[in-house]
Amino acid sequence: MKTKKILKTCKNGHEFYKGSDCPTCPICEEERKPKDNFLSLVGAPARRALENNGITTLEKLSEYSEKEILSFHGMGKSTIPKLQQLLSEKGMSFKT
Repeated sequence: MKTKKILKTCKNGHEFYKGSDCPTCPICEEERKPKDNFLSLVGAPARRALENNGITTLEKLSEYSEKEILSFHGMGKSTIPKLQQLLSEKGMSFKT
């Protein structure tokens, strides 16, 4: 069954179509996406989950266990290998 997409307008005036109740504007989300740190390498829901929990550096990420990270709303299992790789490249890992 195909979801009907509804035209929405964000507070910044961007128009976009969404098939869910999610209020996130994809245009605003792309504009605020970091360009120069590890958060630019993960998907928007995962990035928001990390940012909402104060995790904006790999050093801060390494203070959490995988289980703790997965408990964040918006974080999926598919993001964990990418985060492990990013940590490993800097000689770090998740808390055990």
